[in-house]
Amino acid sequence: MTSSDSEGRGRVCVTGGTGFMASWIIKRLLHDGYSVNTTIREGKRDLSFLTNLPGASQRLQIFHADLNNPESFKAAIEGCFGVFHTATPIDFEGKESEEVVTKRCVEGAIGMLKECVKSKTVKRVVYTSSATAVYHNGRNDDVMDETFWSDVEHLRSAKPFAWSYAISKTLAEKAVFEFGHQNGLQVVSVIPSYVAGPFICVKEIYSMVRRLHMVHVDDVARAQIFLLHHPNPKGRYNCSPLIVTNEDISQLLSANYPNQFPIPTQDSLKEIKGDNLPHLTSKKLMDAGFEFKYGLQQIFDDAIQCCKEKGYL
Repeated sequence: MTSSDSEGRGRVCVTGGTGFMASWIIKRLLHDGYSVNTTIREGKRDLSFLTNLPGASQRLQIFHADLNNPESFKAAIEGCFGVFHTATPIDFEGKESEEVVTKRCVEGAIGMLKECVKSKTVKRVVYTSSATAVYHNGRNDDVMDETFWSDVEHLRSAKPFAWSYAISKTLAEKAVFEFGHQNGLQVVSVIPSYVAGPFICVKEIYSMVRRLHMVHVDDVARAQIFLLHHPNPKGRYNCSPLIVTNEDISQLLSANYPNQFPIPTQDSLKEIKGDNLPHLTSKKLMDAGFEFKYGLQQIFDDAIQCCKEKGYL
């Protein structure tokens, strides 16, 4: 895929630029020589973590846009050959109804895609989905690939943690594929699991689950850029190379960071009654030619080092 943009490797847009995932995609794109437009919501905030990135002063432009007004994405999308859509409403505390969150997520995504079609320059959209759009289906399969979809009615009845978010991501992902098919716009989705690494602190993992899937934030960013250029992408791609237990994490931290953190004992971890999540196989992504770079130890080494640098540890 090529671009008429004469600057570097071409111009792309990343929505939701202040988000953890989006900011890392921006960092990786700038490092790789792309010109980047990104969107943020209105409001005063410190954007130095974006504007200070290497290459940002020459190749990063920041626009104001909001999912409640999809047409506001027009200026940021104009002239781009690719779009990474990461912006999504998040309401883990349930302050808004599921209907409101889903409506904003779906209509915002579709409205943004309409602007992509109108631009006449966008060739492909890479949509950031979520593992929650795969494994919430009431089944007990130990391994799930991209053919699995979360069941909305199951989510509404079971109401697991962040269930309204899971519904919004499931319905939005289905909607963007349908829109792309109907309007001749190439859409591919990346389905990350628990994203960790720099800018994430390790304290939150315990008590959430018994077993979880993990991926380094840089691997997710690299996978998205990989799929932007893949000659023949096919729909959804799980991006989740690791499946670990709380015991695995405890043993790793105890061995590599002895006496540095209040790490729960093995016995106490066995008492946790969290979810035992299925393994989301990334075979399809790897068969397409993508290679994961980071293992479990590197994920936690990077996360801990970042937390120390930021004064969290």
